[in-house]
Formats: sequence, structure tokens, C-alpha cells
Amino acid sequence: MKKILIIDDEVNTALLLSKFLSRNGFEATTASNGSTGLELLKNNEFNLVLCDYRLEDTDGREILKVIKNQYPKTGVIIITGYSDIKMAVELIKMGAYDYITKPLYPDEILTTINKAIETHHALLEAAEQQVSGPVTVSKTSTKEKGGKQVLSSEFVTGSSRASKELVRQIELVAPTNYSVIIIGESGTGKESVAKSIHLNSPRRNEPFIAMDCGSLTKELAQSEFFGHEKGSFTGALYTKIGHFEMANGGTLFLDEVGNLSYDIQAALLRTVQERKVKRIGSTKEIDLDVRIIVATNENLQDAIQKGRFREDLYHRFNEFGIYMPPLRERGNDVILLAEHFLRIANEELGRNVTTFSADVVECFLNYRWQGNIRELKNVVRRATLLTEGDEIQLKALPLEMLAYSRASSFDTGTSDGYTAPRSNNEGATEPQQPKDDRPDLKNAALEAEYETIVKVLRQVNYNKTKAAEILRIDRKTLYNKMKAINLK
Repeated sequence: MKKILIIDDEVNTALLLSKFLSRNGFEATTASNGSTGLELLKNNEFNLVLCDYRLEDTDGREILKVIKNQYPKTGVIIITGYSDIKMAVELIKMGAYDYITKPLYPDEILTTINKAIETHHALLEAAEQQVSGPVTVSKTSTKEKGGKQVLSSEFVTGSSRASKELVRQIELVAPTNYSVIIIGESGTGKESVAKSIHLNSPRRNEPFIAMDCGSLTKELAQSEFFGHEKGSFTGALYTKIGHFEMANGGTLFLDEVGNLSYDIQAALLRTVQERKVKRIGSTKEIDLDVRIIVATNENLQDAIQKGRFREDLYHRFNEFGIYMPPLRERGNDVILLAEHFLRIANEELGRNVTTFSADVVECFLNYRWQGNIRELKNVVRRATLLTEGDEIQLKALPLEMLAYSRASSFDTGTSDGYTAPRSNNEGATEPQQPKDDRPDLKNAALEAEYETIVKVLRQVNYNKTKAAEILRIDRKTLYNKMKAINLK
């Protein structure tokens, strides 16, 4: 269990934070002033410190200095009011992981804390190993040939050809200052690759700032990118530091960059070209030294042809391109990833689930994984929670995966659909194949009917009455058809 120290002289705030973190799997300790907090640090080992910038006996700057010098294994997040944001950014440059502004929001706190612990752990491993090449940080870190690894707590090195090529490209581009475009479907792990590039670059000790362009409105985008001065427009109640300025010296990761409006693209191009940024309402230009990594799940060249994306901006970003293969193209990596997520889920839930049944392995290998790695992680976490023994069975998988598994068994004419591989001294067996793979119009019709029924059931959250209405059949007919295609 990760240990967190909360240093805040507002007792109610510290108490609420402590209870919230305890409910979310952390061991939280509170201190009402700086001196008490430092005393606790002497006698206890903490993964992270949440420190209010303004304290009765000291401030966040002094606490950070002590922690960096005496307790380097402990990460720091600063809690601050809006008026102290500029100072908070300075503290990040001094070594704090991030800052959280008051009022505090649970989702923001949890996300920031988890990322801080993961990133700080990754940096510590890199420092301890004293390697300049890429490093993989996971629950079971596995070295590549020559001692090289890929560094990101969320990145799992696979054995497939696609995964090995991905690792090779990260190793090539990480030490450079190239801008990078990462292309891939949603959920393939684009941000984890961006972090791996950053953490293996000369900028590894500087900020890594991630920005989701898909969630930005046109009105907010400029303020988020470039920041603004207090009073610069209606509603600008405080000075805001933009993401470019926050990432200065480090890496700025722009996810789903294809969603940016054309106007914002123009402003972004100017900043990238001139390497200067100016907050809204300010006349002062700030010099930038930022590496930019962008990600997209769409073809930006098509967007250029349709007039939705600037070609000049695309070429600024596209100094190096990385393709993220979807999970269905990564073969047995699905099982490696599933085992990785199982270890994480066991730790989170206090379980001791050790393996997957043969049926589950087959289902994982054959399933389409439209949500990619993100979907696989959620499926494994859910299955771990539902499993009472030490082996995950088919019944612990989501309903749509069970339907897919049954349909696969129906299509192949088998009841189990999979025979588990034997040990090396017994030889290996392959999944059973259809006895007759000649074209069959009846089977083709059944397959099409199955796909249509499953699609509609998913749309209505498996409400059979609504599904029957959409399919223009009665419930009894729907039940009969589901039974005919072995879909229960």
C-alpha cells in the first residue's frame, strides 16, 4: 500500500483528504504544520507528500528543498490557491511533480497522485540503474538485449514483431529533440509511449505535461495552451499558466491533436515556429524550450485534404512518426498484457488470482478488442474482482465477450473451442479447427444474423424487449434466434 503524507494547517482539509485517500487504497498520514511533517519524514518512509504552499511555520518551497536533499525517494505535490500558481510552477522546476489548486476535486487529486507515484518511481529506477538507454518500469521489468529497456510504468514490452518494432523506434527517437506524431486507435497506449520517449530523453528530469485536445472548447483552448493574465477577459479572476509554459524545458504531449479548431492551429503554429509564448492579456513574450509529441487516432493527411488540419503544422509535428498497432495485431502480447494487468489488479484489490483458464485465454486471443489495451485492462480488473478462486473463468468476463466466445465455439463446431497447451515435454496442441471450411450459405446467414443481434443488444444494454423492437421481431422470436446461434 502506497504511503502519503499530507501537510496542511487547515485541519478539515487534511482530514477530508486523508479519508478520501484511505478509501482509495492509500495509507494517509496528516501533519498540521511543516515541522511536524518533517519530523514524520525522519521516522517514516513515504511515497508522496501533499504539501500546502502556505503553512503557519514555513512554506512549500522550504519543505520541497528538505525533501529533495534528504528524502529523494519521496515525490512532492504542492497544494495551492490561485494566487500562488506562479510560485507553484517554479516549485515544479525545482523538483515538485505537480500542483493542485484549491478548491480540491477528487478526480483531479486521484489522477495527479497516481501519475506522480508512477513517474517518480520510474525516475528512481532509471537513476538507480544508471542507464542512458530506454528502461521499462513495470511490476515485472524485463530487460532487452544489451540492458536496454523502455521506461514508462504503463508500458509493457511485448514479444510480437509489432511490439519489438515499437520499442526500436522509441529507442531511436528518444535521445533526439525531434517532434513526434504517434498514430493509433483509441486505447492503444499512445500516452505511455510519449512518456517513454520523454523519460529516456535528456529532458527526463524536466516536466512532462499531457493535454487532451479532444476535451478543449474553442473558447478555452487559447487559455489552456498559452495562459492568461488576471482581468484579461470576463471571468479571468486569476493569472493562469498555460501548458506550454508549464512544460518549458520538458515535453508537451498533445493527445487527439486532430480535434483542434483551425484558428487554434494557426496560433499553435506561430508558437511552435517562433518558440515563444505570450499569455492572453500580456505584452511579455516568454522563450520556450519544449519538445512536442502529439497523438491522433485519425489520418491527419486526410484531414489536410478536407481542409480540417493545417499542412504546415502537420509537417512541424511530423519530424518522426510512430504507428501504434491495435491489440488485435499484437498476437500473444494480449496474454502478456493481461498477466501484467492481473498483477496490478491483485495488488489493488488484495486478491491472489494467479492465472486464466484455457477458455479465457482463447477468448482473449480471438476477441476483437475494439477498446484495445484500455478495454483489456478494464476486463481483467473486473474479472479479478469477480473471481473467488485463483483462476479467472469465462463466467467472470463481460456479457459481450461471453457472447463472442459462444459464437466462436458455434462457428468452429466445438463445445469448448480451445485445448490448453501442454507442457514442453508433452508437445503443444492447437485450437480445434472446423472440420469443413468450404463455403456454406446457411452458416454465412447465421453469422450475419448473430452479428446483427449482438450489435443491437449492445446498443440497448442487453434489454431484450428494446432489441426485439429494433429488430422488428417479437421477444419469443428473438429468444429462439438467440438460442439457435448459441447466444444466451
